[in-house]
Amino acid sequence: MDPVAFYVAGRPEHGADPVTVRHPYDGHAVGATTNATPEQVERAIAAAHSVSAEAAALPAHARAAALDHVSRRLAERADEIAQLITAENGKPLKWARAEAARAVSTFRWAAEEARRFAGDLQRLDTDPAATGRLAVVRRFPRGPVLGISPFNFPLNLVAHKVAPAIAAGAPIVVKPAPATPLSALLLGEILAETDLPEGMFSVLPLPNDRAAGLVSDPRLPVVSFTGSGPVGASIRRSVPGKHVTLELGGNAAVLLCADWTADADLTWAASRIATFSNYQAGQSCIAVQRVFVHEWIYDGFLPRLVAAVSALQTGDPFSDATDVGPLITEAAAERVESWVDEAVAAGATLEVGGLRAGATYPPTVLSRAPKSAKVSQEEVFGPVLVVSPVTDDEAGFAAINDSAFGLQAGVFTRNLQTAFAAHRTLQVGGVIVGDVPSYRADQMPYGGVKGSGVGREGLRSAIDDYTEPRVMVLTGLDL
Repeated sequence: MDPVAFYVAGRPEHGADPVTVRHPYDGHAVGATTNATPEQVERAIAAAHSVSAEAAALPAHARAAALDHVSRRLAERADEIAQLITAENGKPLKWARAEAARAVSTFRWAAEEARRFAGDLQRLDTDPAATGRLAVVRRFPRGPVLGISPFNFPLNLVAHKVAPAIAAGAPIVVKPAPATPLSALLLGEILAETDLPEGMFSVLPLPNDRAAGLVSDPRLPVVSFTGSGPVGASIRRSVPGKHVTLELGGNAAVLLCADWTADADLTWAASRIATFSNYQAGQSCIAVQRVFVHEWIYDGFLPRLVAAVSALQTGDPFSDATDVGPLITEAAAERVESWVDEAVAAGATLEVGGLRAGATYPPTVLSRAPKSAKVSQEEVFGPVLVVSPVTDDEAGFAAINDSAFGLQAGVFTRNLQTAFAAHRTLQVGGVIVGDVPSYRADQMPYGGVKGSGVGREGLRSAIDDYTEPRVMVLTGLDL
């Protein structure tokens, strides 16, 4: 199996130590690459630093053309890309196809943002002393970006770092997750087809214990990290002088509100919750984990939810019949298993699931788990739901907020007042009304509060994070 090249300053290269990528479902080798050497890392950083001024001065049409090309090529190779995502990540092919389609959209949106990234005008003659003055406010790149991406969306979460950087005119060095580098390297191959200046991008496979030098290097003044909370917090502490954006996950909750009581509504909510608790084997920052239901409809809703979860098919992720594939490693499945066992020992009821097979953990529902259990307090990052009754909407809001995380929440209601109350009350980055918290449009601001991170993804929001405003005041104008 020939190793796939990675990209140093836009050029394909091979490193020293080999990396074999294995399919999480059965462990067979699906690809290979090599890790970048220290010398290659240095050249990538130096190239990003040296090309910064040229990148910032790129015309909008040049940036947009490169992004359009990537979007078009991703669409042309969508089937191949979906197969690759499933091979290295283990998510079912149906979800891999969705990820590939989202990456197409992400680069298309970035191209559009590059074309309209123009700045603002502000009249300053609102005060007599400023008569004849006009402010032009434009945003300029802070400098090269270091993008560190996770395994759970090995293409689209790389896209969410690369696309806004190119749109803003900022060089980027990408470190993909060690378990899933191949999708990022394919993206590098497509980027190399564009006319972007040399040094505009690098994609460097590296083990996590060799990433500290990238994070600390002053030539990469922006760090965009998606991954675990402890690692993100460590990055933020280690580089207080850098602009750091962190997307650190959560334990996303839904509330079935007082008006959500019709049989059809309960059945639909059960289906949505079951699907989006398990759609990436629970390995999504906004996978449903906590479910709060009014106590007077709890007994009628729980069987519907258990039935919907029980209907999901686990198995080979390359089968179109499979809904839930393996976790990324057997160790990850063993951790989920231990958390469920702990909750059951503490008094939770196991309604369905709970029997691990290698790296596969079945869709699992726990009812009335103690608030102190890890499945209630931490991010499971596995196919596990915790269902609890609440007395009313206000108690449900309080239960959602009783968390160290605050990424997104779902509120099943048709009441406009309840929707606005949820938006005002819930301490999260996004409230999804009438659906699960797992909804994300790639152009919208996406991120959280508390332990869920700082900054926002979404194309325009990320461009704002990668740039800073610069004011020019014009004087003596006849306005």
